[in-house]
Amino acid sequence: MSIRVLAIGKKHESWISDGIERYQKRLKQPFLLEWVLLPHSAREGLGAREEESQRILSRLDSNDYVILLDEKGTMLDSPALSRLLLSPLESSKRVVLIIGGAYGVDDSVHARANNVWSLSPLVFPHQLVRLIVAEQLYRAQEIVAGNPYHHE
Repeated sequence: MSIRVLAIGKKHESWISDGIERYQKRLKQPFLLEWVLLPHSAREGLGAREEESQRILSRLDSNDYVILLDEKGTMLDSPALSRLLLSPLESSKRVVLIIGGAYGVDDSVHARANNVWSLSPLVFPHQLVRLIVAEQLYRAQEIVAGNPYHHE
């Protein structure tokens, strides 16, 4: 199995692509990473949130282990994230990380999520979140493998 990131927004900006590529080319099974970028809604506010949420839900399979990124979620340290990811991967489930749009996601996506993860109580630009996610997935892989990338 692998890890899929569903993100609302435009393709990666070049400086983000360079950073993501740096980490992504180091990833190995089961931490292989696939990006699915879904377009922004032309609507605003609640309408955009609902439309984008439906796009996200339409890309999920019933067996997926879904982790929603949301600043109101649970903050995890890197070892806890590696454990969170490893459990479904070892059960042959695909892990899907969701990065919503500018207006967030609606209750239907929250209800579908197996876990809601907060990078920080701060709000980051979505492009930067993608880079942070790529690095944290690489870090999780290295923690699981017992490699010295992560220091306690």
